[in-house]
Amino acid sequence: MKRALIYVFTFLAIQFMVQFVVVAAYGLIVGKPAEDGLPPVWNIGIMVTFSLVTLLVFVKAGWYNTKPTYLRSRPWGVMAWSVVAALGAIVPSLTIQGLLPELGGWARDLAEATDKQLQGIMGVPGGYMVIALLPPLVEEMVMRGCVLKSLLQWRPSHPWAMITLSAAIFAAVHINPAQMPHAFLIGLLLGWMYQRTGSILPGVAYHWANNSVAYAMYHIYHNPQNLEDIVGPGTRPLLLALLFSLCILLPAIVQLNLRMKRDNTDCLQ
Repeated sequence: MKRALIYVFTFLAIQFMVQFVVVAAYGLIVGKPAEDGLPPVWNIGIMVTFSLVTLLVFVKAGWYNTKPTYLRSRPWGVMAWSVVAALGAIVPSLTIQGLLPELGGWARDLAEATDKQLQGIMGVPGGYMVIALLPPLVEEMVMRGCVLKSLLQWRPSHPWAMITLSAAIFAAVHINPAQMPHAFLIGLLLGWMYQRTGSILPGVAYHWANNSVAYAMYHIYHNPQNLEDIVGPGTRPLLLALLFSLCILLPAIVQLNLRMKRDNTDCLQ
């Protein structure tokens, strides 16, 4: 447990320090503080720098094992079904999120500020890289390859309790309250995939597909605010979209359950 907390603290500390340095640099270069937030290009710079520094720190410290053991097993079926599962999970997750009570007070303000920042990033060149390419790799390395691994080593007889705890941590580090329910549900599935395979690669594939769809939806539907903006108003379109998505998600989970090796204990070594 202590190691898991060290990993999370380091992850957040790097993020804070990089943001602090970039904001300070912006103030020195532009000559005024970023009272209304940084321009999108500067936010992209923060995310790229944070991702690269995090990768360097966790690998150099020996916290994450970069040996391609799992990749040598040619898990192409698992990787493909991970992407399919991600596509099928989006509508169910958004449906659950839509049933939750609306945010208020500081939580609403924080969610709006974070959404505004993400919208700015997705609207400029380079946005896809820091939305769909770097976060899946960095977050899976830290949250599953380090945090969940240490939790499974700490309590190997209670894997689902540790997976749930890691999913809660994964949701919390997203900071944006509006994203937390979706992140928690994804964290459960990603944790299960890691516990079964001992590799972050299926999770990276899933995470990439999930973020890529979010990026595509922003551009196709011009920043949709809810599920109705995508499938149309009314109960029937929502139910049909949910049914169609479950017809994708459930078979994908069955296939993953069949294809992911139970005897892979790399994550416990």
